[in-house]
Amino acid sequence: MTNLSERGKNRAISPSEIPAFGHADQMLWSSLQSVSDGFAFFGPDNKLIGANTAYLSSFDGIAEMRPGIHYFRMLELILEKNLIDIGDLTAPAWLRRMTDRWRSNQPEEVILHLTDGEYVRLIDRRGPDGETVSIGTNVTKSIRTELELRDARRRAEAANHAKSAFLANMSHEIRTPMNGVVGMAELLIDTDLTDDQRLYVKTIKNSGEALLEIINDVLDFSKIEAQKLTLHTKPFDLERCIIEVVMLLQPAALEKGLTVAVDYDMFLPTRYVGDPIRVRQILTNLIGNAVKFTEAGHVLIRVTGVPRSDAAATAVHVAIEDTGIGIANEKLGHIFGEFNQAEDNHSRPFEGTGLGLAITKRLVDMMDGSLWVESEPNVGSCFGFKLTLPKAKPSQTKPLRLPDRVAHALVVDDLEINCIILEKQIGLMGGRATICRSGADALAAMNSSVDLVLTDHHMPNMNGLELADALRSAGWKDVPIVLHSSNPAAVQNDPMKRHVQGILQKPIPRDELFAFLGGLEKNKDGLTQAVHENRPASPRKLTIPKLPDHRLQLLVAEDNRTNQLVFTKMVKDLPVDVHFACTGQEVLDLFPQIQPDIVFMDISMPGMDGKTATSFLRKKEVGAGHHTPVVAITAFAAQDALQDILASGIDDVLTKPLRKAELWDRIALHCAKAD
Repeated sequence: MTNLSERGKNRAISPSEIPAFGHADQMLWSSLQSVSDGFAFFGPDNKLIGANTAYLSSFDGIAEMRPGIHYFRMLELILEKNLIDIGDLTAPAWLRRMTDRWRSNQPEEVILHLTDGEYVRLIDRRGPDGETVSIGTNVTKSIRTELELRDARRRAEAANHAKSAFLANMSHEIRTPMNGVVGMAELLIDTDLTDDQRLYVKTIKNSGEALLEIINDVLDFSKIEAQKLTLHTKPFDLERCIIEVVMLLQPAALEKGLTVAVDYDMFLPTRYVGDPIRVRQILTNLIGNAVKFTEAGHVLIRVTGVPRSDAAATAVHVAIEDTGIGIANEKLGHIFGEFNQAEDNHSRPFEGTGLGLAITKRLVDMMDGSLWVESEPNVGSCFGFKLTLPKAKPSQTKPLRLPDRVAHALVVDDLEINCIILEKQIGLMGGRATICRSGADALAAMNSSVDLVLTDHHMPNMNGLELADALRSAGWKDVPIVLHSSNPAAVQNDPMKRHVQGILQKPIPRDELFAFLGGLEKNKDGLTQAVHENRPASPRKLTIPKLPDHRLQLLVAEDNRTNQLVFTKMVKDLPVDVHFACTGQEVLDLFPQIQPDIVFMDISMPGMDGKTATSFLRKKEVGAGHHTPVVAITAFAAQDALQDILASGIDDVLTKPLRKAELWDRIALHCAKAD
């Protein structure tokens, strides 16, 4: 059944041995003798009529192999002469399996492993009168290749598993001291420091948080590679998601003097169904890169969409344009790879793992979307992605309309893109905008038809507050002036703030812009009422929350001494006693002695982990009529991990590094629930 080139030659069955063999048959037989595949045919009685040399080569030297031998006897000879490797099967079992196969109407293909290491694929086909044609093909090369690939895959999977285990373990080991660094830095910020000391501590805290983000990137990529990262969809507001990401990155942009603008199509719904955590991660990576690689100018997030034919979903296009360093054309295909950066003399100073864009591409692919980039060195880049998202209800279906009293707005901004966005938004809301690129132009364009002035704060030569002062001095005392600023906190102590009736945080969500402009009213003096601000609240000074009269007993499962110290210092101003356990078993041992009001449970501990310990606690509580709040403390609370944590009976989750305000809030919340 194998090629004769490497085997001893068995005597071929000559045409004279085959009954009723004519001239044409002899020519066909000669052709079959020349092929490398084994060929044989059997009569309706399952006896061999003829076979070529390649077929008979496996039976070399066996005298019985001649015309008239029964197929079942051939199977017995294969076993008797030890020609076949039957693996884990017994000889009777193999014989029964091969006999049953032959008796079927259309025998299935089978691959035989010969004892000399060769592999042969047998294909048997029935003829119309019950005869059978049998073909044996040597597939040794392909089988060995397949086995090698299978072994290579097994070794690769083992290596990948070892890598994932290593990353998970190392990330925990790195996170633990870094959480201590960040936690201590947060505590230190609350103490009396000089300006220089406060700057140093903030730098330590920010650097620690940046390192934790890098660790999370590595873990995310590892999970994506292992196909263990899952999407969790729910309704969310896309515009709000974009604004929140911009607000997060605004401090870095302000340090460079960059303007970050959002141009969200007024006719496009804002509410969709998707995974908001992963959409936010995509936006953070792309917008963060735009801010990082742009030293001057602006970053623009432009959102458009095309409704799908069934109107139940929208193909949403998000483009992030910047005026940064750009990317050379030959490196555009390189930047989405793992650990890759478009390194050159321009980009070398910028830090990062090179994983952000690789993770972004994988996430977009998981959402069945597409990602693209266009760039020109020293001009800028545009990264874009498209996702088809189902609409969520309620959804904006028609544009908002401004009242007549604010129909004409004077828009003042030195950046053209901001003027274009505001002009379009006001126009789509039924208003009219006159555009001015400077304070001087605005003073010249001011007339009685203007219902309000919408001005940027930071402009060259004359800023927004100076323009407001000049307009009031010029006699325009009854026209509302609204200031939009990337940093409203910088306005608070400026005496000219009295001239404006509103301060809006840039970028301005369209619903907030409409609500503010639509709500402008004139009082008896012709001016709007008190100044309205939509700036984020300044960091609050913590006040002691309302707690029960007795001292609270907190049982904290935490095996790291630095983290124990951080926890102790964060709650030192509260009426609480803190008891620490280093393992899950210690939690179970201390629980009946302390009878804690709240248990704070670290998830990763030696021996019994936090989830297992909580499960045992809940079993003990069955029938007791009392439920003790358990709050998990974990370094990395991805959505799928959160669900697994909560399923163990844990009530709430706090992520490391701990924040003092969040910790106090959780203590107050769960004490109130217990009451």
